[in-house]
Amino acid sequence: MTVDTAASGKIFQIWQKLQEVPFGNWLFTRAVCFKAPYFRTVHPLIHELRPGLCRVSAPNRRGVHNHLGTYHAIASCNMAEIAGGMMTEATVPSTHRWIPVGMTVEYRAKATTGVTSIARLDTIPEFGGEPIELIVPVDVLDADGNVFVSAEITMKVSEKQTR
Repeated sequence: MTVDTAASGKIFQIWQKLQEVPFGNWLFTRAVCFKAPYFRTVHPLIHELRPGLCRVSAPNRRGVHNHLGTYHAIASCNMAEIAGGMMTEATVPSTHRWIPVGMTVEYRAKATTGVTSIARLDTIPEFGGEPIELIVPVDVLDADGNVFVSAEITMKVSEKQTR
């Protein structure tokens, strides 16, 4: 997979710069949560970000439990969305914009541990003049590496309007 990282958006460039400083991942994640406050509800930490891949973890804590004491389904969706959104941001060139327009989720099991969400594209499409729907697969894993939630997020990607 060959990607021109120089063409990626400003957010990815900020990620790259913060990798050079102590606690860079933490600082970057806090900035993401400031911009999109709902993500704070799961206490995420972005560990890895590059075109075609994002890996995010979150602790197991009472605030994300359902009535059964397991990781809540919607908290799992939140983890899928942060990984999918950040991976898309790192992948889509700076000449384009994206927005999630749908998500399909499969709940496979219960989780009682901290979780990790991984968004991965095996093939990065060409982003041209025509809008496309990019399907972003995301797995949410428990601490043992078992996928307990899988999601597909549909991202509409189009060229930015020039003024």
